[in-house]
Amino acid sequence: MKTLLLLRHAKSSWANEQLSDFERPLNERGHFDAPRIGELLRVQDLVPDLIISSSAKRAATTAEMVAISASFEGDIRYTEKLYLAESETYIALARQVPDNYQVVMMVGHNPGIEELVEDLTGQSERMPTAALACIELPIEKWSDMKAGKKNKLRGVWRPKEL
Repeated sequence: MKTLLLLRHAKSSWANEQLSDFERPLNERGHFDAPRIGELLRVQDLVPDLIISSSAKRAATTAEMVAISASFEGDIRYTEKLYLAESETYIALARQVPDNYQVVMMVGHNPGIEELVEDLTGQSERMPTAALACIELPIEKWSDMKAGKKNKLRGVWRPKEL
């Protein structure tokens, strides 16, 4: 059994119109919500073994803040491939994860995160900023990961509901 955590980046700022979308930072609410999700991971005993994050500033900062508040001690891998990625890209990247990792968190963007939750579980879930979904995969090797209803949505946590 493997566990995939899907985290949409926390709320970003639109204050500086000169910045590209890729460079947008978190706003005040994003800086508040990201550590709360890290605390949630710790309390739920869901601290990942590996974090793979979009390298967009808002996603990378979210991953780092969550990692600190979760007392995460593993690696954070950054990739541009998750920037505005589709569901298939997340799956392709997850299939490359070494099998010694049991719990992996991917930090990215909508609509890809919502599409991925639905592709993996058959359930449509609203994933606002800083929302976290936990999916249990009945596999022993990440390379066996695929879309389908055999995967179980263990939970979805949204900051406004915490």
